[in-house]
Amino acid sequence: MTPHRTLTAFAALGVAALALAGCVAKSDVAASDALTVSSTDSACEVSAADATSGTLTFDVANDSSEVTEFYLLADDGLRIVGEVENIAPGASRTLTVVAQPGEYYTLCKPGMVGDGVGKTAFSVSGDRVEATGDDAEQKQQAVDLYAAFVKDQVEQLQPAVQELVDAYESGDDTAAQEQFPQVRAYYERIEPVAESLGDLDPRIDYREVDAVAEGLDWTGFHRIEKDLWVPADDALNADGETPAWQGWQPSTADERAAFGDQLVADVQELNDYVHSDEFQAALDAQGVAGLSNGAIALLDEVATGKISGEEDWWSGTDLWDFAANVEGSKMAFSLVSDFAASQGDEGQALVDDITAGYTDLEAALAQRGSLADGFVNYRELTDDDKRELTDLINALAEPLSQLTSTVLE
Repeated sequence: MTPHRTLTAFAALGVAALALAGCVAKSDVAASDALTVSSTDSACEVSAADATSGTLTFDVANDSSEVTEFYLLADDGLRIVGEVENIAPGASRTLTVVAQPGEYYTLCKPGMVGDGVGKTAFSVSGDRVEATGDDAEQKQQAVDLYAAFVKDQVEQLQPAVQELVDAYESGDDTAAQEQFPQVRAYYERIEPVAESLGDLDPRIDYREVDAVAEGLDWTGFHRIEKDLWVPADDALNADGETPAWQGWQPSTADERAAFGDQLVADVQELNDYVHSDEFQAALDAQGVAGLSNGAIALLDEVATGKISGEEDWWSGTDLWDFAANVEGSKMAFSLVSDFAASQGDEGQALVDDITAGYTDLEAALAQRGSLADGFVNYRELTDDDKRELTDLINALAEPLSQLTSTVLE
């Protein structure tokens, strides 16, 4: 994390919607019958597993006991390309999207929290179709899809944090160590959202050195991290000078309970915010410039904290954060890439350069592991490894820095 990032700087780290593009007028809806979806407490049953490209409608009936939402996800299972939320028990709502050829997933989320249920492959065949709707409508759709992505990530973060805290407070450090980097990935993808909310990010994600420098109580992920990875006798703090044990005592059971409960409460506050009108209004005010600035900001997050190994100083799990930041940056870029590419040959060339930069950086990360299977400990990286990753970040940062001005042309 980077202290004092503003809302303008964060704007959006986003969700990609390249496979589904454009706004849809009611008159554009295909003549074929709508797909039906039954969302129950344990399943998400869609009437068909495939469709032909064009305008699709999903009539979603909530047959569960809780408020639910329905998602159409891209082939990576992460990017949201369409969603409808706040469907009350017994009610129905419709999702309408322009579907391009490709592979997708359908998913329901009863209770609007957690990973969801009934994740099922969905295939679209046929020819690519042109998006409908004017430029302003398409840009608003990009902002709305980003908002949906943030809400989804925080909805998954909330129960994951509770599970981590339960293990930490009970003294099951082995389980908590395994969960720690995985849980943080949800936060790292949407981290700048919390950074815009005053002291919320300091409470959730400040490193010890930052809290001490600003005279704040040190709480959150990294306070828990230091309990889980007890410093060695010869370890130094992140400042490289102060012995890690100087003035340090492992937390008592009561202190663990206090730190854990505080983190749960802070994540609840974050969840409340991203489901508020205030959050949507902030995104609307930034528009697509905010999305492109978000792509840049998340890469800056990698360059200033993760590549140096300063973020997860005690656990050495920095590459998990690194990968999640890159995912967020890439998804923000993908939301606005079509707008940049529409600016003639120079715009398309810029998009191609940025895309190639992400591909190269992701390939280098893949040599060290993955978010799903885990990465090598940061301390195992050689100087050559760090130099390679730094060079790739710099190579991507240069064209990415031109994105906002190109999108706004």
